[in-house]
Amino acid sequence: MSRFDLTGRSAIVTGANTGIGQAIAVALAEAGANILAVGRSPMDETEAQCRPHGKGFLAIHADLATLEPIERIMGSAEERFGRVDILVNNAGIIRRADALDLTEADWDAVMDVNVKSAFFLAQAVGRRMIADGGGGKIVNVASLLSVQGGIRVASYTAAKSGLAGLTRLLANEWAPKGINVNAIAPGYVASNNTAALMADPKRSADILARIPAGRWGEPRDIGGAAVFLASPAADFVHGILLPVDGGWLAR
Repeated sequence: MSRFDLTGRSAIVTGANTGIGQAIAVALAEAGANILAVGRSPMDETEAQCRPHGKGFLAIHADLATLEPIERIMGSAEERFGRVDILVNNAGIIRRADALDLTEADWDAVMDVNVKSAFFLAQAVGRRMIADGGGGKIVNVASLLSVQGGIRVASYTAAKSGLAGLTRLLANEWAPKGINVNAIAPGYVASNNTAALMADPKRSADILARIPAGRWGEPRDIGGAAVFLASPAADFVHGILLPVDGGWLAR
């Protein structure tokens, strides 16, 4: 059996309705996993792409701006699939403004979704994995801004930096308990969050000029990294931040 095979495992993927989250859900399904897709909008397209590959698919409509959905998500996953083996914390939002103009509301909104809900969902999953002794995989979707500053995205940079730190902390605490906690740092990927950048000719050209691969990333580029970190192939990988960035950080 392939070390990348996820047959018989069940994965929660947040923000699975579009973009990177959808691509990760599809990649995990292609590897054989059952998918519990969490999102704020309909996930018919995600389901259509996942069902031919995985053994099961369940969509949960939830807004992770609050912690309210977490136990509902866990209950639905356990009722349908019995156990959660993989969690991908992908849900995230962004607010763009000069640091002098960023409002408290925009700060709080980004921190609540990108860090707070990610931590408490990982906590809920981790408690169950530890209680039954079965271990598991947690993959956080961080960002290049986990290691760089960026511009005009103060709350997003703070949140993604925090998520990278939490990834290392949870890896330290949970590695002895059989849980691998790692993160992916996508580069500039065409998605809802980067639409404003792609629409700005100068910013888009400046970004493209620095990417050695010579193109913007596509959501599916992140899928392979997620499958690796969620699979037995990564059993001895703990606490890493894996860039998938077309070589951006190498330049």
